[in-house]
Amino acid sequence: MKDYYKTLGIEKNASKDDIKKAFRKLAHEHHPDKTKGDPTSATKFKEASEAYSVLSDDNKRAQYDRFGSAGPGMGSSGGAYGAGGFGGQGGFGGFNAQDFSGFDFSQFTQGAGSQGGVEFDLGDIFGDFFGGGRGRGSRGQARQERGRDVSVDIQITLEEAVFGVEREIHVTKSSLCNICEGTGAKPGTSMKTCETCAGQGKVNETRRSFMGVFTTTRICDECHGKGQIPSEKCPTCRGEGVLDRQQEIIAKIPAGIDDNQMVRLNKMGEAIAGGISGDMYIKVHVKPHAFIRREGFNLTTDLRVKLTTAIIGGEMNIKTLDGDLVLKIPEGSNNGDVLRIKNKGVPNDHGRRGDLLVKLVIEMPRKLSRTAREAIEKLKGEGV
Repeated sequence: MKDYYKTLGIEKNASKDDIKKAFRKLAHEHHPDKTKGDPTSATKFKEASEAYSVLSDDNKRAQYDRFGSAGPGMGSSGGAYGAGGFGGQGGFGGFNAQDFSGFDFSQFTQGAGSQGGVEFDLGDIFGDFFGGGRGRGSRGQARQERGRDVSVDIQITLEEAVFGVEREIHVTKSSLCNICEGTGAKPGTSMKTCETCAGQGKVNETRRSFMGVFTTTRICDECHGKGQIPSEKCPTCRGEGVLDRQQEIIAKIPAGIDDNQMVRLNKMGEAIAGGISGDMYIKVHVKPHAFIRREGFNLTTDLRVKLTTAIIGGEMNIKTLDGDLVLKIPEGSNNGDVLRIKNKGVPNDHGRRGDLLVKLVIEMPRKLSRTAREAIEKLKGEGV
């Protein structure tokens, strides 16, 4: 039986996203257009496609994990569903499309939300080879390019994690030019029609591949999809509309965030000429507190209590993230007892706070005075 997990280089508990990434990597590496019909790569491409067709489908994957096959359409060797392939015609560059007769490309949907399909676009995998790339939509239409995402790490205190905080972040990244405001034109000058795309903002390209002839539409490289170019370029960004510069960004860290969680700032990543900015991802690291620990939406702390207080009860002042509080110690408390202070924990997604859990640590006296010893002897005589 073929080991589909080994074929894709993933673990058996891999998520759908891991499966998709693994297949995408192998597809790009061994795609026939890229390897020029190399038979070894063609075989690896077919094997990866076969493995993906099974592991990307929940029902087929469950069947495969249980019985070693994905259903009646598979033999003992684990062959994939489907027999249609690409048709019987020879492929581009000496590659024969019949080599993929065992792989059903109908599973790949051409848009989000299709029933029973995988979660991404066939063009998303093969766009680099068909000429679409980032500028091609799921139906071959030109689409706006997107800048790269930016990742930043910050450290905050437990108090800031519980109550939320605003932080100034200084980052150097590709940003819109603050002189021409992204137009690429020298201030005070006009724009003119782009000759490359005749003002359309996009150009058509015809390419051949092993699947046939494809006509794709991409964003014009000259005007970046605007249809116009500066008659005189901005001297600061040299007409690009973007440049690397330092920015000060105010990041609002929400109350209740946990250690290693991410905060996304929409369109605060790198800018790109003629496109939309990427996002900024802030990874939050929470510094350990001196005496308070987090457990889910509750906070826990230890409280050292004298033996006499544990026996007869009393009141003690404790420090919390909300300030000093008075805690009542019940009579007859035992070591390890936990007292709960409601609504002094961590806020959840609905804004309701967890509790503060106080664990009692009874302090046993190391030395006893004569009077104290006599008193304890009396208690012992009473059976206490």
